[in-house]
Amino acid sequence: MNTTTTTTTTTTTTTTTTRAADGLWFGKDLSESEPIPEVAIEQAVALMRSGRLHRYGEQGAGTPEPSLLEQEYAAYVGAKYCVAVNSCGAAMFLALKALGVQPGDKVLTSSFTLAPVPGAIAHAGASAVLVETQDDYTTDLADLERKAASSGARVFLLSHMRGHITDLRAVQGICERHNIALVEDCAHTMSARWDGQHTGTFGRIGCYSSQTYKHINSGEGGLLVTDDDDIAAQVILMSGCYMMYDQHVLRPPAEVFERWRYITPNFSMRMSNLAAALLRPQIALLPERRLRWRRIYDDLAQAFASVPQVSLPVRDAREDFVPSSIQFSLDLSPAQIERFLTECAARGLYLKWFGLRVPTAFTSHFGHWQYLPEQAPLPQSQRVLSQLLDLRTPLSLTPDDCRLIGQIVHVAATTAATHPPGG
Repeated sequence: MNTTTTTTTTTTTTTTTTRAADGLWFGKDLSESEPIPEVAIEQAVALMRSGRLHRYGEQGAGTPEPSLLEQEYAAYVGAKYCVAVNSCGAAMFLALKALGVQPGDKVLTSSFTLAPVPGAIAHAGASAVLVETQDDYTTDLADLERKAASSGARVFLLSHMRGHITDLRAVQGICERHNIALVEDCAHTMSARWDGQHTGTFGRIGCYSSQTYKHINSGEGGLLVTDDDDIAAQVILMSGCYMMYDQHVLRPPAEVFERWRYITPNFSMRMSNLAAALLRPQIALLPERRLRWRRIYDDLAQAFASVPQVSLPVRDAREDFVPSSIQFSLDLSPAQIERFLTECAARGLYLKWFGLRVPTAFTSHFGHWQYLPEQAPLPQSQRVLSQLLDLRTPLSLTPDDCRLIGQIVHVAATTAATHPPGG
């Protein structure tokens, strides 16, 4: 390395990196997002001028934006109901509450996931039971079957982490055999399908995210879909409708609300008019974004093919995935992976590693979540995560960008491989 330094500044961190001498330099911001469509900006500005940002109005002002969004998104995925809330974490919490999860109950969930998933379980007062992860980053079905039979859990909160979809027909069968309700965390699989069917529609409830780094962007936001009248009524009440549920275009019959209105708490987790206005035009962009993300994924997969230390998961033909990021396993020791990350950073490429000793930014793993109850050993998940690298793929990446990333990964992996494994 030479002595030239580069300071990289984002909205949250500033890092000073010593550039590599070979001249390879990426330097793009992998956290950048697509611009909000102009029609959405115009509607948002109109709402701000009116001051009507709350989704419910006592004297009415037309159909609220979230109600229109709910109607449009339910039609898009083929669900009976959709409820717009303030985050996917809120959607998962409300899903658990609507399914009757009580403090002390056990909830099965994925060991490869992000902190909001066990966080939603803890928020409901329940205890997470983690299920092993396979080499392709999906849920280990044999371990799921064992724990479904032995744990006493009545709910499985399945995370399609980073867009990797577990065999949902098999998961349905396991849940049916053990009388377990399936909830899908689809924060990373909006518009993805398994065997031709949208993720989020295989279980009792599907939960989606519209946080900035997801497939559609309102900064923060979540959507919950279900075909169950009682679940939909409870979620509308719990999200904070103040009994103005008649302002939902998609809503169960009045008699369903009568069953729940006096015994259901208001958790104030609804979506605002402003967030929904930003999201509505983006639904129509999902098919085109899917194709662009798949092109980027394929370009990167081709670029990584010549790196002997790198392996990508084999994807099932039934998995129509929408990859807003790419993951790969790096066949190196922890010390060598640290060297690999340093070499990548010296060339302006910043990756995440799920084997980090301390939780960092959007990367953490079950070993960091000390609030979890004691778990059975998860040796397979530990092994997989210890070598799992993660790269965000903004839609602005070009084929040339992907080739450059491949070059940097190749050089960094080759350099790291010569680093003493224990050093």
